[in-house]
Amino acid sequence: MPAQIPLELPHQASHSRDDIVLSGSNRLAVEAIDSWPAWRHSVLAIVGPPGSGKTHLAAAWAERTGAVPVRRGELPALLEQQDFRAVLDDIDRCDLGEDELFAVVNAARLGGGTLLATSRRAPRDLPFALADLRSRLAAATVAELGAPDDELLAGVLVKLFADRQIDIDAKALRFLGERMERSLDAARRLVAEADREALASKERVTRRLLKRVLDREAEAVRHQTVVSDPYPAATEE
Repeated sequence: MPAQIPLELPHQASHSRDDIVLSGSNRLAVEAIDSWPAWRHSVLAIVGPPGSGKTHLAAAWAERTGAVPVRRGELPALLEQQDFRAVLDDIDRCDLGEDELFAVVNAARLGGGTLLATSRRAPRDLPFALADLRSRLAAATVAELGAPDDELLAGVLVKLFADRQIDIDAKALRFLGERMERSLDAARRLVAEADREALASKERVTRRLLKRVLDREAEAVRHQTVVSDPYPAATEE
């Protein structure tokens, strides 16, 4: 019998504060967003590697405070507001110019509002040419995130499967956690793929099904590596 073609039903990931799983790797950053508005500095930078949960924390803070994303076309209107609250995701890779970045960071610094920024690198290490921007960012409060630890990864996996109403036993969950890429992005991606695989094959989510999903993921990574570098450097003989 051919495999069932799963319907791509929308699944909206929740980024609320209640959905944050607390562990040693994110505790300081969670405490930082929870302490608002009693911040000692009006600019908070959440710093961590890809997939560590920076965007989730920023979204949770925005939901609680009514903060808006910083967008180039909307920046003048934002800076005209009194006591603005704003989120600048990926300050190390955003499309704002340095003068624009300085304008919003400086406005918050001078008491015009509150800014939460996320970054893969510490603000003091960002290679901005504008000295005033570097000095303002260096004075920001920094909350660092580590790569997801076992406690965080397990908790996130449990919640992601529960959100999709998928029953999974502890052994299968441990099997996945021990073999997957250690990032929250990977957790979301693999749970979604396991859901599709279960619908297509009409199976429960077991270690056997998860192994197929992980094998496909590994094959896709290998293929991507080959495509990106089809002619590896030859070694000297």
